[in-house]
Amino acid sequence: MASSRSSFAALLRTWRDRLSPADAGFPVTDARRAPGLRREELAQLAGISVDYVLRLEQGRARNPSAQVVGALARALQLTRAERDRLFRGAGLLPPRDGTVGTHVPPGVQRLVARLGDVPIGVFTADWTLVRWNSLWSALLGDPSVLPAAERNLARALFGDGPAHASMPLVRSERGPDAFAASIVADLKEAVSQYPGDPGLDRLVRELREASGAFARYWATETAAGHTSERKTVGHPEVGDVVLDCDVLIVPGADLRMVTYTAATGSADAEKLDLLRVTGGRTVARLP
Repeated sequence: MASSRSSFAALLRTWRDRLSPADAGFPVTDARRAPGLRREELAQLAGISVDYVLRLEQGRARNPSAQVVGALARALQLTRAERDRLFRGAGLLPPRDGTVGTHVPPGVQRLVARLGDVPIGVFTADWTLVRWNSLWSALLGDPSVLPAAERNLARALFGDGPAHASMPLVRSERGPDAFAASIVADLKEAVSQYPGDPGLDRLVRELREASGAFARYWATETAAGHTSERKTVGHPEVGDVVLDCDVLIVPGADLRMVTYTAATGSADAEKLDLLRVTGGRTVARLP
């Protein structure tokens, strides 16, 4: 067990030192004495404490959970093979095939970090948010203040937990019914693709029990999946922002990149620019 902890700690330190702060969305200044991420930056990206990162790197923290290791793998922008090595180093089995994937390829993570003038969120097949940039937080609130399990769009729409309580004022041109039905249709598709995923099964069962609306949508004929559309975001600081919301599929990863854009020179683009500068609010929200 001590050897396993040592291997995990060494991998964590090596890959933290390797990752460029710019690729992770952090500014690079002359004050940096090392090329890689700082511990506090890795902690911020992974949603854990700096002290826990330190104890993991020193081999003092025992038995990190699969959720923590997965978050670290995404924060470090590991390849799938490297992610599996990190899981094994922690004494865990890597995520198995046939379950909803949460791995975000390094190239996708670099896009999210570098396209700072566009709000971008990356979602898994069950509409769990696993990556976002600072403008996404400024527009829709900081998802990191929500528990990881609550960063799910279906829970925000139909659940009764923190995600639902923090649901932002977003109006779709298709109307609320069409939008909600399309999210349920996507979950139906995910269930057909990943019938053995226990987390997905639990999500659907909980929402069917908690929400009559979800149960009705689930029992009806499958609607069209969630696609690109125009949305109005009611922001508490800059007012209504009308944006084109596009859903881009990541080939080979079963991920969705959701982006919000406005025409150059428009009033809505100016509002986005203002939010980019000010950082917006920090209340956790999902689209």
